[in-house]
Amino acid sequence: MKENLVSEIYACTGARQTKNCAMLSQIRSVHFVGIGGTAMASTAVAMHERGFQVTGSDQNIYPPMSTFLAERKIPVMVGYTEANLAHQPDLVVIGNAISRGNSEAESVLDHKLRYCSLPELLKEFFIRGKRSLVVTGTHGKTTTASLLAWVFEHNGLNPSFLIGGIPTNLGQGARFTDSEWFIIEGDEYDTAFFDKRSKFVHYLPEVAIINNLEFDHADIFENLAAVQTSFQRLIALIPRNGLLLANGDEPNLAPLLEKLPCPLRRFGLNENNDLRATDLRLGATASTFQTPNFKYHLDLVGELNIRNALAVVACARHCGLTNTQIQSAFTTFKGIKRRMEVRGIAGGVTIIDDFGHHPTAIRETLRALRVKYPGQKLWAVFEPRSNTTRRAVFQTELVTAFADADGVVIAQVARPDQLPLDNRLDTTRLMSDLAATGKPSAYLPDAPAIVEHLKKNVNGGDVICVFSNGGFDGIHAKLLQRLQRP
Repeated sequence: MKENLVSEIYACTGARQTKNCAMLSQIRSVHFVGIGGTAMASTAVAMHERGFQVTGSDQNIYPPMSTFLAERKIPVMVGYTEANLAHQPDLVVIGNAISRGNSEAESVLDHKLRYCSLPELLKEFFIRGKRSLVVTGTHGKTTTASLLAWVFEHNGLNPSFLIGGIPTNLGQGARFTDSEWFIIEGDEYDTAFFDKRSKFVHYLPEVAIINNLEFDHADIFENLAAVQTSFQRLIALIPRNGLLLANGDEPNLAPLLEKLPCPLRRFGLNENNDLRATDLRLGATASTFQTPNFKYHLDLVGELNIRNALAVVACARHCGLTNTQIQSAFTTFKGIKRRMEVRGIAGGVTIIDDFGHHPTAIRETLRALRVKYPGQKLWAVFEPRSNTTRRAVFQTELVTAFADADGVVIAQVARPDQLPLDNRLDTTRLMSDLAATGKPSAYLPDAPAIVEHLKKNVNGGDVICVFSNGGFDGIHAKLLQRLQRP
């Protein structure tokens, strides 16, 4: 009889060691349920490259991950059905978006197939025994983890990494090597339907970076205090010979930094930090900042990216890299897909794709774009798609988030039927509040309508930034195609 993977792994340390480790060694085929997620897809490809037979399924998969999987020849079955498991994979990895009632999850339980969550797989097969550097926070995790991984890679340390996006320099979001270093983006979202703890508690942190802490994920956290509790659990796992690197400017994090079980080092822009960035210079194509002993330069824009880079400096220095080594990597860093990514220019209009789905992330990205494109009209197109922004919890904050945009377009709330009216983002009220600021704004239900609206209203030299944590019906390509035509 096949069992839950974790129980087998734990048994490998006891009397049944030989039997169960032999079972694990027989795993050759792995099926990922919900393979379209960035971490799931990246790990699937990495396992494929290690020689595993990998398959996957997903309900709705879109670029860049669909393209990423296709290029690596990973078979992806569209839709969930028991037939997707007919080949009897040795292990089924169940994504955290999958819930009871999913036909494949139910089949796994019915037939007692060996299964686990993605964080469990990572912990026991890839992280244990490594020096784990866990990058967390409400915002900036992907950029910070990508930049940190590149600092290590550029300096010949050949790190393993798992990042919730695709860094341009690295070409993929996951890689597993024989290096002692493992750099991982630590998400506070829950692990799986059978494990409601945050993902990052599985990652065995030697060093944990907490870049910021705000309320998010309203579908699983009741309030800010619940989010703080989850981060407190992460802190409790840092060993005495490890390190917590905390944003000393973040008021929501401050209560967690008392009576710690591990060493602490604060970073930020204020005077109370152990590592402080000063003399910030925010340019249209690059940023610079000064630390006590060195001046850093990076080809990323905005204060948000200086904060991300400062976290990387703090971690890399702790791990033994020099200022010169860090700067050498900064100089060659090329960014990440879907983070202020220019998708193209058509009719003189620049189309930008950004993953921003929290008011703070939207606000800071627009501030950075205002620096990058001074004097140009800046449009923000937002799809309320995340489990938090679909709700009314950020009803007021969203208005101020668009302060630096010259025009705003809001799409229909995704999956509105899943939320009661009194708990759903009120787009009518949002339009009224935006209009009260004097900002041109429009509510349009879908990508085709938005494309036509923008075609009529934009001019050459304008910039359109599309904010969505999903595919948004291919709106970027639709915009580029439509703007090329008269």
